[in-house]
Amino acid sequence: MPEIEIIFAPQQEPIGSFRLLELSSDLCKQIESSNISDLNFAIKGGPDEDAVLCTSERTYNIRSVALSNSVLVMSPSPNPNRSKDQVVIQDSLNELLELVPTIPKLHRFKALLKEYIWEEGQEEEDDNLGVTTQKGVTLDQARAEFQASEQELVQALKEKHVLIIDDILRPLSPSYLHKILELLLMHLVSLSQTHDAASVNREVTLQVMRWFGEVDAANESWKVDVERTVRQVGLGVLRQHRKEPIAEEEFMAKWNTAVGDTFASSTSLRLLTGNYICSPSPFSSSTLLSYLPCAELPTDPATRFADLFFIRARWKAEDIVPYLSDVAVDTKDLDKLMLKYARPLTDKDGLWYTTRAR
Repeated sequence: MPEIEIIFAPQQEPIGSFRLLELSSDLCKQIESSNISDLNFAIKGGPDEDAVLCTSERTYNIRSVALSNSVLVMSPSPNPNRSKDQVVIQDSLNELLELVPTIPKLHRFKALLKEYIWEEGQEEEDDNLGVTTQKGVTLDQARAEFQASEQELVQALKEKHVLIIDDILRPLSPSYLHKILELLLMHLVSLSQTHDAASVNREVTLQVMRWFGEVDAANESWKVDVERTVRQVGLGVLRQHRKEPIAEEEFMAKWNTAVGDTFASSTSLRLLTGNYICSPSPFSSSTLLSYLPCAELPTDPATRFADLFFIRARWKAEDIVPYLSDVAVDTKDLDKLMLKYARPLTDKDGLWYTTRAR
């Protein structure tokens, strides 16, 4: 067995600073199966934020884990005149960095873009001016600003209905989005077109069509995602009943009218799960619906649970789970959150959850 001499780096030589990063199995597979030029890793985080690592598809929290034994980082000696094999200690490490999958951190999204909401009539104003005078957040700035992977950011822009107008991110107002979708569905019926071959027009409308279906630019046609479109129209109707509940039968009638006879068969309260709560009517046997969108609740799990139990002292299991889907990475993570913040109770009506905090 050859002898190896281990020495510390000479004081006059710069000593490197190293960190050990433990890769998850999925990241290892991605690295091993990809070309180096195709890999896209970025560490993101401002002065007041914990750093995260973003791939093209997922976001990971970076967590420091102390090591029971120090790890030495060594390199071959650069001395060509050495008489025996020699390695130089470059650094001594007492921790490694662990990657933990997390949800994208987009809690500042709404606050950052609230000044740039796109309302009805602004298309004409910009056309009359002939130039774009609006300032705002660009897509490249959003990529740098938000702790999310490219895929998660693109999905968030779609789900939060954010337009890209002259490279500026402009959230579309809920009322205007509702009107556009109603007009699009009416347009299909008036032209006797099928929902997989509708005409395409205008920049804003075109982006809305892409959110709610597939646009074939070559053939100028639109294949409607019926379930997604009908769901959004239902949310537009339900949004009017945040403070004043509406009877389920009355709501369904309004929803069916809004989507028209062609799409009325696709309406179902199942599509609106996580956006409403039910309560019994004090005057009849009807069930009342109140608008409570999951997207407007705090993203911090502890605060989310506190808000939910402030709204209701106890929740049925099937009612509270949809309000936690966007703060948990997976079902295993969801189970941990439920165990930490909620207390299960079982009675003749089934499983309920109450707050664990006092």
